[in-house]
Amino acid sequence: MASTGVSRRSSIMASRLSASAEAVRASEGRKQRHAVVARRVEYDEESLAGEPQYDVFINHRGVDTKRTVARLLYDRLAQSGIRGFLDNMSMRPGDRLKETISAGIRECSVAVAIFSPSYFDSEYCLWELATLVESRKTIIPIFYNIKPSDLVLPEALAASDDYLPQDVERYKYALREAKNTVGLTYDSATGDIAELVSAATDAVLYHIEKMERVQRRETIVSRL
Repeated sequence: MASTGVSRRSSIMASRLSASAEAVRASEGRKQRHAVVARRVEYDEESLAGEPQYDVFINHRGVDTKRTVARLLYDRLAQSGIRGFLDNMSMRPGDRLKETISAGIRECSVAVAIFSPSYFDSEYCLWELATLVESRKTIIPIFYNIKPSDLVLPEALAASDDYLPQDVERYKYALREAKNTVGLTYDSATGDIAELVSAATDAVLYHIEKMERVQRRETIVSRL
């Protein structure tokens, strides 16, 4: 009988400890969700106050990457509280294309340029990249199923009458700058896209935090 009583008390104690652990985990989960919600509310208030709406601009070729790495990265950044500009998620019917994209580039501090096989078929991709480079944004290249050495403007495109000579030079320069920047490489035949998205997110967070530290130091110095 005594053994049965001890066993019953032990079972009750274990049950209580398990319930307590579940409560702690649930509380931590609620805290994390509340933090994300609070940050998003803060972003909405900043937007209304005229503050920048975006932290990172995602430059990509939709036909290759919109439903894969571009959208996965956008969602992962949002989960981390980072505001991304992704055309189909950030633009609304009636928005002017270049004006809206220019505003997104102007407001962001970091950009992710996803280079893919069809990237060079889109003048918008090249125009966005050139604008990012000329705006001196920090650019994180992702070489998606291509190599850095492939970042050369195709001769047929460079010779086309569809492009002004000055634009061709802008695009060539932007591609050279991207090619000479450390980036991430991915081969869909052998790579893990989850690892790619995680590494890209870490890189974005690192550069945003680095810029924020610099801004804080400059603010402190300006007040001395």
